[in-house]
Amino acid sequence: MSQEELRVNDRIRISPIRLIDDEGEQVGIIPTDEARRMARERSLDLVEVAPNARPPVCKLMDYGKHKYELARKLREARKKQHNIHVKEVKLRPRIETHDLEFKMRHARRFFEEGDKVKFTLMFRGREVTHPELGIRLLEQVKGELEDVADVEIAIAREGRTMTMVMAPHRVEVE
Repeated sequence: MSQEELRVNDRIRISPIRLIDDEGEQVGIIPTDEARRMARERSLDLVEVAPNARPPVCKLMDYGKHKYELARKLREARKKQHNIHVKEVKLRPRIETHDLEFKMRHARRFFEEGDKVKFTLMFRGREVTHPELGIRLLEQVKGELEDVADVEIAIAREGRTMTMVMAPHRVEVE
């Protein structure tokens, strides 16, 4: 049941109710008016936690604090989420070794951050007649990065481009 649907204090109209006190102890089945009086005496709220039970279950608690705790838990859960992005590294068939090493360092950093990397190999002019050069280069890239990533989408050729997508190794959670 979501936060907005919880009935609190005077919004609880059904009587009698099963009451749980602020320590979590079962008080028993009592009239709603008596439960509201107990809540006021302890400076707490009467909150309906299980409206579909017969009789409905209500609990004595600080409703404002309860709402704050729920919001905080949601915020913490959002912080721990990691969005996976697909970064792109563009290559050419006749790339120099230093340039390739430079791009491999970038790809490694992307994998460490948990992102996927799409390698795009672009052919110009007559280079397109030698796809084996592109395949050899992407195989070399795959070999250099196999310690940190796995191929997710194999080498595919589309017109004047060749692509391959790699994803970081999955960390096994025990």
